[in-house]
Amino acid sequence: MTTARNLAFGFCLLALPASAQDFGKALEMPAHRTLMELRATADLRPFETDGCSGGLSSSWELVAETFPDFEESFDGAPPWEACCVTHDRAYHDASGAVEADQSFESRLVADQALRACVIATGAGQEQALSEQYDVSQDSVRQAYANIAGAMYLAVRFGGGPCSGLPWRWGYGYPACDPFGWTTPTRD
Repeated sequence: MTTARNLAFGFCLLALPASAQDFGKALEMPAHRTLMELRATADLRPFETDGCSGGLSSSWELVAETFPDFEESFDGAPPWEACCVTHDRAYHDASGAVEADQSFESRLVADQALRACVIATGAGQEQALSEQYDVSQDSVRQAYANIAGAMYLAVRFGGGPCSGLPWRWGYGYPACDPFGWTTPTRD
């Protein structure tokens, strides 16, 4: 039940217009405060990454295994996977934040850096992809901008602290609940 409430909370955050960013921050801050309290006493697990979360890396691998030409072009992993691993490092320990405001800002910076990294990866491949697929460099640039934008929205929506999701901000720390809701345990 807690996960459903956390997801509903996340949907509310996603629905906020850009002009309501302060309101969105106010909604997210209880989770950052809870995470920072937990961080002060909890042990950080060793770093782990799944590459690009949400099944992106694993789906990419499946497509690469199925279509040899695709794997030959992209080595079976998203070309921006290094961006995701860097992003995961920031998410793992909440970028080392020790205060809630710092945690919020660090998460925003990490998400913006992910978007910029994906766009930069595309910029480095524009000409080759343009020639390989017989499309304009502008089309390649736009495709990467769209991918980067979608990834940014996904991490802003699904990456908040204390969400119960495995790719949450501060996932190297034990799970937490920003509102003190408890889930009954089953014996």
